[in-house]
Amino acid sequence: MEFTIHNQVLLSVFVVAVIMGAVANKTNFCTMGAVSDWVNMGDTGRLRAWLLAVAVAIIGVAVLDMAGAATIGNNTFPPYRTANFAWLRYILGGLLFGIGMTFASGCGNKTLVRIGGGNVKSLVVLVIAAAFAYLMLWTEFYEKVFNAWIAATTVDLAKAGFQSQSLGDLVGGGKTAQLAAAGVFGLGLLGFAFSSGDFRGNFDNILAGIVIGLAVVAGWYITGGAMGSAWKEWAEMADAVPSRVEVQSFTFISPMGDSVRYLMDPARLANVNFGIMALAGVIVGSFLWAALSGSFRIEWFSSFGDFASHACGAVLMGIGGVLSMGCTIGQAITGVSTLALGSILTFVAIVAGAAATMKYQYWKMMREA
Repeated sequence: MEFTIHNQVLLSVFVVAVIMGAVANKTNFCTMGAVSDWVNMGDTGRLRAWLLAVAVAIIGVAVLDMAGAATIGNNTFPPYRTANFAWLRYILGGLLFGIGMTFASGCGNKTLVRIGGGNVKSLVVLVIAAAFAYLMLWTEFYEKVFNAWIAATTVDLAKAGFQSQSLGDLVGGGKTAQLAAAGVFGLGLLGFAFSSGDFRGNFDNILAGIVIGLAVVAGWYITGGAMGSAWKEWAEMADAVPSRVEVQSFTFISPMGDSVRYLMDPARLANVNFGIMALAGVIVGSFLWAALSGSFRIEWFSSFGDFASHACGAVLMGIGGVLSMGCTIGQAITGVSTLALGSILTFVAIVAGAAATMKYQYWKMMREA
């Protein structure tokens, strides 16, 4: 069997995802946990690790752009920089995802990491979230439930003379302004992350931020660089056109829906795409670390209430993640690395949804005590 450029891309993505999963497990990188530590204990260590990953990704994308090593335009998957600014979609989807990941004890990436570590609860979350992501992506569910009123509130920035929703285009400076914004935001977040002495002394948090950020940069380089160009040319001539041959990087909710689509027809290997390989790679990487470190543990629901909470969270994650076009990795790191306004808005909405839910859970617990 010929080892095509398509196979090379998918294998490269899998290897990066394995590293990503292993490091996320080792360092306990968790975006939901980051919000929880901050809201409940005032500890910003994991939040700074998350923001460090964002900073590395922003700076990395700027370096790729300056070096001409990758082209990340307006037609990525998902379309982060699209001129159609669906502000309500970003806010509502982000809020739903933030609430959902709190009930489900972790975001999409953390769910995969926990599965690799033996958490069967997270496997149930994956199955439910994947089912609803599939409904949103591959059935008429989104069209019937969301599209009409989401479309009515979407702002077409092109009518106002803007090519995209990237910060560079919005301030009217194009590529120069985009690179300047990347420097300001990237270095600003980098400075904030390392402004804490506790953070500077925590190797795991620093490792997590750097590796997750670089993984996102690697995804953009693989699909937006020379390999990505060859991949697109090959796909155009392929007998069975492979799924999602587009410039992209790591995100974990739409790949859940794509995985359901593939499993419904497993003989159709063309449906195995970047996202599915990324999802599998994170689980494998997490499992390898858990096995090597002796931390692999089977965990099940403690009660029916625990199951119900996780199930409801999974539904909200599947719907909210597709609605917002990304998760705490897919929008808050990958999307923000493109400096798309919608990605920044989604990031804020996810944190707000998670923080509000945690406050409510604490209030409820104190009331029942």
